Amino acid sequence: MKRILVPTDFSEHAEDALKVAAKIAKKNDSEIIILHMLELPHQTNDAIFGGVSIPETMLFMKKANETLDKVSNSSFLDGIPITEIVKMDKPIHGITQVSKEYDVDLIIMGSHGSSGIEELLIGSNTEKVVRNSEIPVLVIKKEIPNFNISKIVFASDFSEETKKPFGKLLNFIKFFDAKIHLVSICTPNSFKPTHVAEKAIKEFVSEFNLTNYSTHIYNDTNIEKGIINFSNSIDADIIGMCTHGRTGFAHFFNGSISEGLVNHAVRPVITLKI
Repeated sequence: MKRILVPTDFSEHAEDALKVAAKIAKKNDSEIIILHMLELPHQTNDAIFGGVSIPETMLFMKKANETLDKVSNSSFLDGIPITEIVKMDKPIHGITQVSKEYDVDLIIMGSHGSSGIEELLIGSNTEKVVRNSEIPVLVIKKEIPNFNISKIVFASDFSEETKKPFGKLLNFIKFFDAKIHLVSICTPNSFKPTHVAEKAIKEFVSEFNLTNYSTHIYNDTNIEKGIINFSNSIDADIIGMCTHGRTGFAHFFNGSISEGLVNHAVRPVITLKI
């Protein structure tokens, strides 16, 4: 894991994500790229800068770079190679572009979550990145003073298409010597007989050289609650999930379990796009 991208809006949640990134970077000798996306207000009528005059634009850039310098000089980042980037663009576009340009291996973002009408109509920048990123995204919901991964939940249907993302997850956790808990969630709307679920997990595991793992079948009213409740039952450090990256009407009607977890789970969630 050579490069970790941490988008920041200079909030407390972004700092929580950066602290986790620092711990992972020190363990893996990784570089951290700290990115601030500058969305300028539309107050005047300058056509070039989208409604912001050139002097205002320069002032915003100057202030953003000064704040980013302060963040980069935080004591918890000592000894880690840091690259600072301030970019004028919409967050999802800028994060995607920087990820590709710098060949990023992992994106770490903070999130306070959302609920109700805000979640349905607005969504967060973190959700949009989770939905669209080809790179694994680790979402941090609160400060974790002693971040470590000893127990990770991977919830899946264990289909053929989830094997490649799972391989990326193994690359992420190999430095932590963590135990992987593979769990199939059984609900009234997605019921599978135990022997069918067990067979799917067994065939899935046979594709990988796993030693420190266990398999589980967990019953609940829906998949999202099942993942959260199972993770709570074993006191997991992190939850791993695959996402299809649905957009548009497909996303509106079908929803996304991964985005629901990003909003509602207290534990860190890592998402991997199929």
